Amino acid sequence: MGSMIVGAILVIIVAIAVYGTVRRIRYGSSCCGEHDPADKRIKVKDKNKANYPFSYSLKVDGMHCSNCALRVENSLNRSGFRWARADVGNKTVSLLSKQEENENELRNIIAQAGYTVLSIRKTQ
Repeated sequence: MGSMIVGAILVIIVAIAVYGTVRRIRYGSSCCGEHDPADKRIKVKDKNKANYPFSYSLKVDGMHCSNCALRVENSLNRSGFRWARADVGNKTVSLLSKQEENENELRNIIAQAGYTVLSIRKTQ
């Protein structure tokens, strides 16, 4: 009787572990508390760097995982005249733009995504 109870508990533990693993594989693990699938990447149509005369480096607080980086990139790439790439390790965003950027506008865009801009530096 005792071994049946132990066996049942082990089966339940294995089932929970398999469910968690399948969920992480399907939706990715997220530090953001999200249990939904990751956002779809907004792809930049113009990938010719010569068409982006303005370059910026942004230090962003709050990016902890690839889902965070994707949210920041998507928030900036929506405009069609920006090309952003986020680096979670350095907590930076490299931004190429076809027009000169307003610092307050960049701060607002990233704040709406849920993150904080610590600094903005024009690199070109």
